[in-house]
Amino acid sequence: MSNPWEEISLSDYENHMSLDSVKQLQAMNSIMKKQFSDYPVKTAMVLGIAGGNGLEHVSSVRLEKVYGVDINEGYLKTVEERYKDLAGILECLCIDLIKEPEKLPSADLVIANLLIEYIGYEAFGNAIKKIGPKYVSCVIQINTDEAQWVSDSPYLHAFDRLDEVHCQMEENALITSMERIGYSKILNVSDPLPNGKALQRIDFIKA
Repeated sequence: MSNPWEEISLSDYENHMSLDSVKQLQAMNSIMKKQFSDYPVKTAMVLGIAGGNGLEHVSSVRLEKVYGVDINEGYLKTVEERYKDLAGILECLCIDLIKEPEKLPSADLVIANLLIEYIGYEAFGNAIKKIGPKYVSCVIQINTDEAQWVSDSPYLHAFDRLDEVHCQMEENALITSMERIGYSKILNVSDPLPNGKALQRIDFIKA
């Protein structure tokens, strides 16, 4: 059976995420601006890049290479179309992070926002070990209402199958799993969302 993310239309995803009642697209864009600029790196990789939200903050002066990784080939084609100005810097890779981590190249920085929820700590750790970054910057969603982890919206049913792959994230469990593979926490900040949820950014450095 296909991964649910291969079937969700990008327009449904982005329209849902940008609603005033959700505002995750806007919040993530602001976070990604900092993620791209906070560390002295030459190469970066965005895992679960979707439509490329945040790529406008890539500085060609600072970054020589940015990899965009997603399981949905259609998303990646949209990213390439939207960010033609990053030609020569941006490279999109269609990879199933659970089944194909060996295909991942190396990078100095990994950005993984709202991704670990859908692959789990172990698969994420395997991907990080293969990439070997010095820095890892993650965003996980903290839910106040466990029964409704996808915010209510007109696009809600586009995400019906995500229950098959979604795991509830725990801040301490993520930190512990990263410590096991040699990464120490260096940042932990929370961004509240309008619907009672929050985006938790947790960054790590290779020990």
